[in-house]
Amino acid sequence: MEVSSWLIIIFLSFLLIVSVGMLLLFHWDIRRMTKQLEEIIENFGTNELVRTNTHSKTLSRFVTKINQLIHLFKQDQQHTQKREKQLKQEITNISHDLRTPLTSMKGFSELLHDPSLSEEEKREFLTIIQKKIDNLTMMADLFYEFSQIDSLDKQLVMEKQLLDQIIADAMLMFYNDFEKRELKIHVDETAVSPVFADRKATNRIVTNIIQNGLRYAKSYVNIHLMEEDEYVRLRAVNDVSEFERNDLQRIFDRTFRMDTSRTGGQLGLGLHIVAQLISKQDGKAVADIHGDEFKIDVLFRKWD
Repeated sequence: MEVSSWLIIIFLSFLLIVSVGMLLLFHWDIRRMTKQLEEIIENFGTNELVRTNTHSKTLSRFVTKINQLIHLFKQDQQHTQKREKQLKQEITNISHDLRTPLTSMKGFSELLHDPSLSEEEKREFLTIIQKKIDNLTMMADLFYEFSQIDSLDKQLVMEKQLLDQIIADAMLMFYNDFEKRELKIHVDETAVSPVFADRKATNRIVTNIIQNGLRYAKSYVNIHLMEEDEYVRLRAVNDVSEFERNDLQRIFDRTFRMDTSRTGGQLGLGLHIVAQLISKQDGKAVADIHGDEFKIDVLFRKWD
């Protein structure tokens, strides 16, 4: 009986020692992880994560979740830093876009006070100033539309739209501009199915694509409509003087600029807005370049 009692006491003592040991190891591991977290917080730019030697599944899962949280926070931090960098670049670009025509307008307006100018020269300068004003107005409209894109989800009214008619109306609006630039225009008269889209957004998409061709085309602009299983494809093709194929990856970025020497530094918001608006309507936009021919495709969902 006494032997059994001693065995029980020894066994219980052993369990107590093991439990105390495990508790001390657990406590030591918690303190070590806390110190690691403090170092990670102090040096958050590093890629350090919390490590543990524990065999406790519960604690291991806890550490895994902490590391996931650290990873997500770092991702968010990187995204914020990238966005801040983009914002600074956008502000710089916008400042340049506004300053350039304003400086030019100021110079020409000062020249108008020169009494030696002929009436013909004055009219020429006034025409240049008016073009600069029109360009500033267009940029202001683009900036406004860009600022409104994120709130468009609640405003889109998806209805049956006749894309071929919208294109025809838009091309008539820019007909004189194409003539002034002496660009050859070809627009398919192919009848296609109606599309499921917002009228205002579709008008802006078509207008921006035409303006892009008008701005960058060297000698021609072609507009094609093609019917596919689920989409109607709007394709705009024009020749360009120079274009780097690597730029295709950034063609829809809001900070991207095509051939700034020919556009007075025009910010490439037009195609960025196209991509954003068609995406909100469950469509897509892609661009490609073959030699000196630039092509942009916009896919509209068909009306069921």
